[in-house]
Amino acid sequence: MQRVLVVDKHKQPLMPCHPARARELLKKKRAAVYRQCPFTIIIFDRVGGDTQDIEFKVDPGAKTSGLALVADCKRGKKAVWMGELEHKGFAIKEKLEKRRAVRRSRRNRKARYRQPRFNNRCKPKGWIAPSLQSRVDNLRNLLIKLYKFVPITSISMELVRFDTQKMENAEISGIEYQQGELLGYEVREYLLEKFNRTCVYCGVRNVPLQIDHITPKSRGGSNRIGNLAIACQECNQRKGSQTAEEFGYPNVQAKAKKPLRSAAMMNITRWKILDVFKETELPVSTGTGGMTKYNRTQQNYLKAHCLDAACVGESGTSVFIHPDIQPLLIKAMGRGSRQMCRVDKFGFPRTSAKKFKRVKGFQTGDMVKAIVPSGKYAGTHVGRVAVRSTGSFDIKTATGKVTVSHKYCSLIHQGDGYQYTKGGRVSSPPLKLGVSTRKIR
Repeated sequence: MQRVLVVDKHKQPLMPCHPARARELLKKKRAAVYRQCPFTIIIFDRVGGDTQDIEFKVDPGAKTSGLALVADCKRGKKAVWMGELEHKGFAIKEKLEKRRAVRRSRRNRKARYRQPRFNNRCKPKGWIAPSLQSRVDNLRNLLIKLYKFVPITSISMELVRFDTQKMENAEISGIEYQQGELLGYEVREYLLEKFNRTCVYCGVRNVPLQIDHITPKSRGGSNRIGNLAIACQECNQRKGSQTAEEFGYPNVQAKAKKPLRSAAMMNITRWKILDVFKETELPVSTGTGGMTKYNRTQQNYLKAHCLDAACVGESGTSVFIHPDIQPLLIKAMGRGSRQMCRVDKFGFPRTSAKKFKRVKGFQTGDMVKAIVPSGKYAGTHVGRVAVRSTGSFDIKTATGKVTVSHKYCSLIHQGDGYQYTKGGRVSSPPLKLGVSTRKIR
């Protein structure tokens, strides 16, 4: 029941239509497929038309953000399109950490070939980390895409603030809330006092002690004081990339506080996202997380990112969501790599620089259809393509990966940095407001 997006002959957005109506227009040759993802048709004999107010609603998240288009119909508000956007912020952070490790190892060698330049870099005003900026850019890009095909008149987003102090200790208040855990201490001195200047693993004293991450950074740990402990060099080296519990000390692991990376990310990016939406000059409204949850539970909807998006703000108090609607799952994949050549684990080049990004008219990330007449992979294959300069391409389909020649491939959807798949039914019960589903149009 996901509505089909529609544009007129001049590529101006019209109201989304029912899939049955879109099939009828395509069958009668009055329309053609304009874009595969999100699925959009163009009507040849239509110029302009009456449109209703449509609100673009967003429930931002650290890993996945919910998207919804809610139309203000004559008999109430109705969700006409829904999607879930999966971010790649954690993957970006991991790649940056690997690159930083390679650069550090290269600088520590005695065969320095240039002076260090990291002290010359300056960050512009309003800079945030690339892993966080990607989340803001993803929502901006999706809004721009949908604005071309849907007559969006307003925007609503959940502007939630996470209080990390309260999340750790719900009873904290007063001066304790203001001072924090490290009042009057440096990190190392605080840890020495906290663990009585002994190794938390073997209990040895009067030896040089090192700061250890209870949950290693490579396993998702952070530099928060709750994740740090004191250990001797021997225990620290033997522990390696294990958690304290895996190392055989569950009592130490129990002292580690739950990481709040996702909450910190949302606190940083929420105002950036709001500023991006305000740049569109469309009316922008906000709502709290508590209001979203209240609206969703009052309407008896299940917990899902796209359903939360439809229930954001004051306009989410009464929204009809068809139980058979299937949201579009969007995954940020990136638009290629700027890295000229790959390096080995020691930081030395192992491949030559790529000469061309596009090969035989295709580039990595394009959605293609390959009809192979014979051979091992005979048949029809549809999926994302990974190009090679030889002309032999890999196509990742729903059932696996196949290798075919470029001459069998035809372009379906040009790569735009995102992967699109059809999600399952949200299985949300119908709206309980005494309104029949047949009456809402």
